[in-house]
Amino acid sequence: MNQSEEREQSMKTANETSIYKLILVGVLVSILGVYLRFAFDSTILSIVSWAILLIGTVICCKAVFKILNAK
Repeated sequence: MNQSEEREQSMKTANETSIYKLILVGVLVSILGVYLRFAFDSTILSIVSWAILLIGTVICCKAVFKILNAK
């Protein structure tokens, strides 16, 4: 496989809609976590909101690493 074919395949993989849907889900989950963090003043809800925010961050990072790994 020559360099232009590899580049074309990499662009094709990086532009898959499933990756961007995964980023959107991660951002929405993160927004929910941030909202819950500041909506109410409760220790347990604060811990749960931090966990939700962490899950959203992991989802977004997973999608970004999929894009970066596209070779």
